Amino acid sequence: MNQTNTTAAYQFFDALWADYIKRTPSAAKVHNVLAEGQTIVNDHVAFRTFNIAPVNLDVLAKHFVKMGYFANGDYHFAEKKLRAKHFEHADPKLPKIFISELLVEEFSSELQEIVHTMVGSIDTNKVFEPEFLYSGTHWHVTYEQYQLLLEESEYAAWMSAFGFCANHFTVSVNELPGYSTLESVNERLKEAGFTLNSSGGEIKGSPAVFLEQSSTMADQIKVNFSDRVAIIPSCFYEFAKRYEITEGKLYTGFVAASADKIFESTNAKQ
Repeated sequence: MNQTNTTAAYQFFDALWADYIKRTPSAAKVHNVLAEGQTIVNDHVAFRTFNIAPVNLDVLAKHFVKMGYFANGDYHFAEKKLRAKHFEHADPKLPKIFISELLVEEFSSELQEIVHTMVGSIDTNKVFEPEFLYSGTHWHVTYEQYQLLLEESEYAAWMSAFGFCANHFTVSVNELPGYSTLESVNERLKEAGFTLNSSGGEIKGSPAVFLEQSSTMADQIKVNFSDRVAIIPSCFYEFAKRYEITEGKLYTGFVAASADKIFESTNAKQ
């Protein structure tokens, strides 16, 4: 394990968390409710992008490969027109990474034109700096354009408003002091006033697939579009409980059917 790369990874996630809680203020409240002074271990962090150079999944993944990560899973979401990969690190304390990308060519010419214009506004040199992963938007989009994207793809609309950032962090329930089940975590969150994503049930997955997941619904925050200010869903917090796939070894992958429902935590159309 390259110690320099590992140190850089820890510094990166500290900066990423600081950026994430700016648009996800509820995340700090979740910490207070669940941690009660204890350390919360992060299971994984998710990022969104488009399958267009120079910001496609494989390009963004290079940042994590330089930090010592390796690819360990491929996923496809036909209905949402996405593909994804997940990455892991030899240091078990570092979170897994889940990167998805929108298959832009599978949408209307109107959506493609808006997205290509957005990506064309990016300074390519910035893409190769790790900070790009939490650099936000690099374009100007009107609220009308956001609504047009929303009609076809929640994912595309979300990207137009927030750009490059952590879409969500994830509490590792396995490492959460005082909780042994995801149900107990969910109940505590609801008691504290949080709204959970109920698409496909509050708990997605099961011990049979070695992974259970739940999540809050995204925070509602003000976004400055080029023509107006609007309040829309931003980012959310996820909770994951992993089960042993062999004795003494927890499952480290993801379940596509569950992830498909987790994506809906940012839904603007309820």
